[in-house]
This record gives sequence, structure tokens and C-alpha cells, in this order.
Amino acid sequence: MVSTDLRVHNGKKRASAARFSRAWPLHLMMLPPVIMLLIFSYIPMAGIVIAFQDFIPTKGFFGSDWIGLENFQYLFMLPNFGQIVLNTLTIAIEKIVTAIGFGLLFALLISEIGNRAINKLSQSLILFPWFISWVILGNVFLDVLSLDGSVNAIINALGGESVFFMGNNGWFRFILIFTNTWKDMGYNMVIFLTAIAGINPMLYEAAKIDGAGKLRQAIHVTMPSILPSVILLVTLALGGVLNAGFDQIFVMYNSAVIDTSEIIDTYIYKLGFYDAQYALSTAAGLFKSVVGCVCLSLSYYLAHRWANYRIF
Repeated sequence: MVSTDLRVHNGKKRASAARFSRAWPLHLMMLPPVIMLLIFSYIPMAGIVIAFQDFIPTKGFFGSDWIGLENFQYLFMLPNFGQIVLNTLTIAIEKIVTAIGFGLLFALLISEIGNRAINKLSQSLILFPWFISWVILGNVFLDVLSLDGSVNAIINALGGESVFFMGNNGWFRFILIFTNTWKDMGYNMVIFLTAIAGINPMLYEAAKIDGAGKLRQAIHVTMPSILPSVILLVTLALGGVLNAGFDQIFVMYNSAVIDTSEIIDTYIYKLGFYDAQYALSTAAGLFKSVVGCVCLSLSYYLAHRWANYRIF
């Protein structure tokens, strides 16, 4: 019995060694990103201790006084912090719904284009904005939607009055969502198109035999088949539900629309760089990270509970 167990154990070790000898180039390829992840993501996490200190840069981590949760208490007592969290959640959820929803819609529409050249051209045109930085796009939209921009020029030519789009709270929130959807839906569209391409053509043939048209094929064949991809994107997006798009908002917003556009990330930036309140900004960042971790765990649970789908 002992000799049999020993042979099984030795066999497993040889099999593991054989697998590693075949896969070592892949492990070697993974080494640079793992090192970068350690340097830029894990080692800086030591700075979390600042959130629990009365941090003074000249004294450093070890010289600053430990004050426990006082930074968090002060943060939650700020009169505008609740509105900032609400703005963040509202903008983030609206972006998730529209970007994934329109990405799915355009994937369904483009998958029906029979002409290969037009199909590829449509994909390229819709995906192209995703590669452009918000630093560029944000300034383009600021110029186009300014009081003397092209949009107001058209409005004036039609006999209307100029609209201060970037200084109106109602318009600005809509512009944020619209421009983000236009930029990001191409990425989601490509993922859905890849999932659609993997559907067994026999399912569509069977649906045609049963008399299903294009709409019913999309509802009863395409949608159930790509549901795991939809769940994957929604799950990953919910994990970053407090990431409402710092780069976009920071480039485009101003003091006139701060009531509806200030989010946690821009607030942290102001606390840290403008007010030099490093401990308070770290506490706000840690709060955001903890909430994001909880949301990600909850989304994984719901994906498994409601759709019987697990990422890991």
C-alpha cells in the first residue's frame, strides 16, 4: 500500500515537472507584468497606513501620530461627501448600463451585415474612439460645445439662443454619459461580436426551420448564447462601480457643474494636491477601494446565484 502511494506521488511529481517544462516560456512571459504589478500596485499599498495617521510628510510613516479612524469619521461628517458618493454611483451606473447596452445593440446589428467590407468598416469606425485619450476628446468636446462652438453656431443659425452646455448641471450630466457611451461602446461591441461568432450556426438553422425571423433568432438564440459574456462585463464593471471616470470628468468639468459632477476620484485629487490633506485623501481612497471590493464580491456571488456563471 505504501509503495503504491509512493508510486502515485512520484507519478504526479513527474507529470507536474513535465507540464512545467512545456509551459516555462509562458511563465517567463508572465514575469514582467507580475513584477510591474508588485512594484506599482502591491508595494504602494503600504501607504494605506497614512489613512490612520495625522500624517506629516516631514515626519514620514514612522514619525506621524496614530489617530485610528478619526480621518474616516471626519470624512463622513463632511456635508458634501454624501452628495459626492451619490454622484459617483449615479454616473458610474449610468455609464455601465449605456456602454454595455449600446455595445450589445451595435454588436447585434453589425453581426447582421452580410457585406464583409462594410462589416469591418463599421466595426473600425465604432471602435476607433476607444483608442483616443480623454485628454484629447475632452478638449474637443469642450470646443464643440462651448458658447462659440459649432453646436451653438448651428443653433444660432436656426434662430435659437446659445446654450451653455458645459455650465448647466442638467446638460453636463447628459454630455458625460453620451460621450462616454460613444467612446466605450466599441470595446464592448467587439467582445460581444466575438461571442456571437462562436455560436453554433446549426442553432440558427434550427430556428429558421421553426419559422423564427431575425428578431426571434436574436432573442432566443443569440442572447442566451452570449449571456455569459454579458454577465462577465457587468460583473467586472460592478467591481469598479465607484470608478466614474476620473480622466473624463477632470478634463471636462468646472466649478459651475460641480454639484452634479464631483466624484470621489476628483475629490481625492483636490484633497491631496490642492489642500495637501494627505491623510484625508488616503482615507477617501481606502473607503472607495473597500466599497469596490465589496461590490465586486457581491457581483460574483449574484452572477453565480442568478445565472450559474463563475469567472473563476
